[in-house]
Amino acid sequence: MLQVFRNAWADPSLRRKILFTLLIVVIFRFGSSIFVPFLDPDAVKNLISPTDGTIMNYLDALTGGALSKGTLLAMSISPYINASIIVQLLAVAIPALERLQKEGDVGRKKLDTITKFVALGIALFQAVAYYLALRNVEAVLYTKGFEGVLAAVTIVACFVAGASLIIWLGNLITQHGIGNGISMILYAGIISGVPNMIMTLFKQIEVNPAANWVFVPLILVIYVVMIAFVILMTNAERRIPVQYAKRVVGRKMYGGQSQHIPIKVAMAGVMPIIFAMTIMTLPTSIGMMFGVTPSSGHGFWSGVMQVFSSNHPVYAILYFFLIIAFNYFYVSMQYNPIQIANDLKKNNGAIPGYRPGKPTSDFIHNSLSKITLVGAIFLAIIAIFPIIFSNLTGLQGLSLGGTTILIVVGVALETVRVLESQMMMRHHKGFLE
Repeated sequence: MLQVFRNAWADPSLRRKILFTLLIVVIFRFGSSIFVPFLDPDAVKNLISPTDGTIMNYLDALTGGALSKGTLLAMSISPYINASIIVQLLAVAIPALERLQKEGDVGRKKLDTITKFVALGIALFQAVAYYLALRNVEAVLYTKGFEGVLAAVTIVACFVAGASLIIWLGNLITQHGIGNGISMILYAGIISGVPNMIMTLFKQIEVNPAANWVFVPLILVIYVVMIAFVILMTNAERRIPVQYAKRVVGRKMYGGQSQHIPIKVAMAGVMPIIFAMTIMTLPTSIGMMFGVTPSSGHGFWSGVMQVFSSNHPVYAILYFFLIIAFNYFYVSMQYNPIQIANDLKKNNGAIPGYRPGKPTSDFIHNSLSKITLVGAIFLAIIAIFPIIFSNLTGLQGLSLGGTTILIVVGVALETVRVLESQMMMRHHKGFLE
């Protein structure tokens, strides 16, 4: 990876793209330090605790701590991520959106515009919810009369404007920088919060020095092993062989090549985890809007909040099966075995040992099911392992470790692939040389 970046830096055009990407990241981090008016920064910190299991912790991890500080870019990229998932799910049910997916670049641009408007609506909802949660912990300086209305409108407007600014910055990186801009900003937010996560982990040594002097270094070693395992599984793929028949067109012969259909083990990436986490943390997030917490003494609803906190066994079990279910659903949207079989048949291709048509589609379907199961279990284990380890050892603040590792490793590998492809395009020798 370091060699790839060194070679890319030596290329003037790629160096300009890398510097432009770094400039946008610096602007993003600068915006994450601008406090929203009418908020008490010290009181905002009381809303989000590193040991809680609410969606606020998830959002705070994605923003690099901007949410827990109540800054301009507190919403970060999460509204756009959720909007992307929703639009992809709706494309399966709404024929108009499905047609846009098949129209190439024009259709993708229209879908991207729709996604941005959906992200704006989600950002508005999240900003209102965040404002209500801040008001419940008395972090809003003015809550009554005209001052209260002005403070509410200003706070919500700042959060929504910050989310819109993030989407614009991400598009700038996509157009003039390196890799996918949204992914790069997400990566930057998570990486910027890693030092605080490590400090929180080491501070727990003071609570129980005898045990945590063993557990804290152990979890760091486990995280290194998890990174290596994620890299291995992210690059792993099943290759289905395809043989194309020879055919004569005029005086030329075409076909006869042996190729393969690559099917990645973790083809859904981190999307199933993000969607499952959003569903699992929704009850506790709604409770925070109305001032209900596991220890607030609201009877039934406090019990619900306790069950859906990240340190409860029921949360881990439901989280595990939701990841598997959403992984199957996401893969089914990306791969259509019948369409793949028909495309092979039209191009005179066939899988050795299987007749064209239904036998080929059945074989692809069975292969997809097996690979998807392996990938789903891999994602689920990575996601819930920190939760299990936290419950066994008593260390807090580990529940999001698996998810952040998947995101960081996935974006890093994708960025390296983009750099390699661009360097290959620039240094590939043409047929005249």
